[in-house]
Amino acid sequence: MTGTGTLYLVGAGPGEPDLLTLRAARLIESAELIVHDGLIDPQVLALASPEAQLISVAKRRAHHTLPQDEINALLIRSACAGQDVVRLKGGDPLVFGRGGEEAEAARAAGVPVEIVPGISAANGAAAAAQIALTHRDASSIVTFVAGQCKGLSDQDWRGLAGKGRTLVIYMGVKTAPQIAEKLMEDGLAPDMPVAVIENAARPQMRVLRGLLAGLPELVERKQVISPALIVIGEVTAREDAAVAALAREDAR
Repeated sequence: MTGTGTLYLVGAGPGEPDLLTLRAARLIESAELIVHDGLIDPQVLALASPEAQLISVAKRRAHHTLPQDEINALLIRSACAGQDVVRLKGGDPLVFGRGGEEAEAARAAGVPVEIVPGISAANGAAAAAQIALTHRDASSIVTFVAGQCKGLSDQDWRGLAGKGRTLVIYMGVKTAPQIAEKLMEDGLAPDMPVAVIENAARPQMRVLRGLLAGLPELVERKQVISPALIVIGEVTAREDAAVAALAREDAR
C-alpha cells in the first residue's frame, strides 16, 4: 500500500442507523479502519464490513481509553501508512466532538481530511422528544454549552437562558447540582421548565420534565445516565401546556 490515506471525520448522529447521512453510511460500509467513540450504537457499527478493523477509543468521565493526543497519533499513523480512516463520532464531529482538534492535527501532518456532518445530539434529542428548540412564541435563541468542563463555576452563563431563550447542556448529568445552582445564582428563575433527554432516538429513550430548582433531585431520583442532554427553557413545557389545553377543551 502506497501514498497517504484520507481521514474522514464522520458524524454518526444521535444513535439510530436510519439517522445517518447517506455519505456517512457509505463510508462506514467501505471503511478499512474505523476508530469510534464508545457511545456509537452497535447497529451503526454493524454496517461495517466484516474485514474492517474497529478500534474503540471510548471516553468516560475520568477515564479515557486513549488520551486525545494518542488518538490523534493513531489517526495520523494509520493514514500515513496508506489507510483510509473513518473516525466515527456520536452526533456531529464539530459539536463537542473534538473533531476540530483532530482535523488540525491531521492537516499539520499532511493528511487529507474530509468532515462528514451528522445530526447533532441536541437536534436529534430535541426531535425525538418533540421539543422545538426555537418557537415563535417561546424562543428565538439557542445556546449549546458543555456541563462537564474545567472551571465550570467560573464561567459566565448569564443571558444564556431565560425568557425567549433555550439552553442545551451537553455532558451535564454529573454536574446537575452545580448547573442548577449556577444558573439560579445568575438570575434564572427556579421555576424555569427543564427537560432531561436520556438515550435520545433509541428504543430506551426517556424524557423527564421538571423545574430548574428540582433538576438535581430529578436526575438523582430517576437515576439518569449518559448519554443524556439537559434542555432548559419554556420550550420544554409547551407539550405539557398543549396537552393541558386539550384536556380543558375535552372537559367543556
